[in-house]
Amino acid sequence: MTSSALRVLLAVCLMLIVGLAATGAPAWGQTPEPVQDPPAIRVDNDAGSDAAIAARLTRIFAQFDALSAVEVGVTEGVVTLDGMVADRADMDQAEAIAGRVEGVVAVRNELVASVQLGERVSPFLEQMKALWRSVLDSGPLVVLSLVIVLVCAGLGWWVASFNRFWRGLTPNPFVGDLLAQLVRAVSLIIGIVLALNLMGATALMGTVLGGAGVLGIAVGFALRDTLENYISSIMLSLRQPFRANDHVVIDSHEGKVVRLTSRATVLMTLDGNHLRIPNMMVFRAVILNYTRNPQRRLDFELGVDAEDDPEAAIKVGVAALADLDFILSDPAPTGVIVAVGDSNIILKFTGWIDQKDVDFLKGRSAAIRVAKMAIESSGFSLPEPIYRLRIDQMPDLSGTTGSAPATPPVKRLRADAPAGDSAEPVQSVRPDDHIDRTIEAERRDSSEENLLSSKRPIE
Repeated sequence: MTSSALRVLLAVCLMLIVGLAATGAPAWGQTPEPVQDPPAIRVDNDAGSDAAIAARLTRIFAQFDALSAVEVGVTEGVVTLDGMVADRADMDQAEAIAGRVEGVVAVRNELVASVQLGERVSPFLEQMKALWRSVLDSGPLVVLSLVIVLVCAGLGWWVASFNRFWRGLTPNPFVGDLLAQLVRAVSLIIGIVLALNLMGATALMGTVLGGAGVLGIAVGFALRDTLENYISSIMLSLRQPFRANDHVVIDSHEGKVVRLTSRATVLMTLDGNHLRIPNMMVFRAVILNYTRNPQRRLDFELGVDAEDDPEAAIKVGVAALADLDFILSDPAPTGVIVAVGDSNIILKFTGWIDQKDVDFLKGRSAAIRVAKMAIESSGFSLPEPIYRLRIDQMPDLSGTTGSAPATPPVKRLRADAPAGDSAEPVQSVRPDDHIDRTIEAERRDSSEENLLSSKRPIE
């Protein structure tokens, strides 16, 4: 809660306390009495006569300044009220009083509300004066209630200001800040409750809290996505499915983790671009973490001629992979037959690398080159697709009656090139640390929060 929001909330509390002091709300634990019909008004003598009823009402109306000009007429118990009053409330009051007199059968209200400015403003001014006098009479109580609210809010703000304590009490700084904000809010609510109790307005507080609950539900539906993203941030900060610099794939987004904020997860793609993913999507996504297990398997496919022995080609390719320094011996590289095509046999080779020392793409590229050259050097061919064309009744354009038989293609052997010449890759397979250095520099230069902690275990 910011300081500006706190000042606004305190101003609202002050207005509520002043309003309650003026209206005179019921005290703590006081049960409101049931509403009963007012007793009937008796006439002095000759009860029920028209003259007695008129005289009694005239004397009653004379006691009210707003009703002193009301003219009363009674015929057979039917009271007729005539004249001019200040507003509609005076008309209703006169009619209610007349209906309570004994012997009255019905009331015909013919009063008219005055439209003169002086008569309309005067009652309003009297009400404002009465309200001001009520506020002045309860001034010490209002000041004391305001002091209670300020003291409770200040105490909560002081307790929540110990950031190191709250952050050390929780798994990560984000949850610590949430606890500090909760302490501020609870202390302010306690102050308001105490102030309302002192003002005797706790009965009204239930109504206010009920309305606030309904308003909270409406706001929750309106800000559903925002609240879901905020809750996802809390869960991710507690669970921590990855660490900084981890190479991950979140749904279809691939990159290295820069930081986890209260709103989004920041990745740096392998092209060096920043990518922000809302935490709501990250929490629900399927996450693939390449860094969690440093050993990773690479695989590729090569095709040999359909007339070649695939098992012999597999042995040559696996031996070439095993000679590479960056291919792990445990588990050892393997090769299998995956398909038989029209003109070739598809072989699949696999090998494991340690991503701490070997770049995956570079290692896979070097492994493909070495296996291909070893297979070709051993006499196996990697044929291209063969298409057969059938042409019926082709005219003889050569002018000869006979044609020479087609010469079968000659298989090219690479027996003259020893397999050992291609055992080592030309290019380096060391990992490229440019992205890591860029992430570290960006993290140092930015003051944005990071909720990922190396002290927390990865789930």
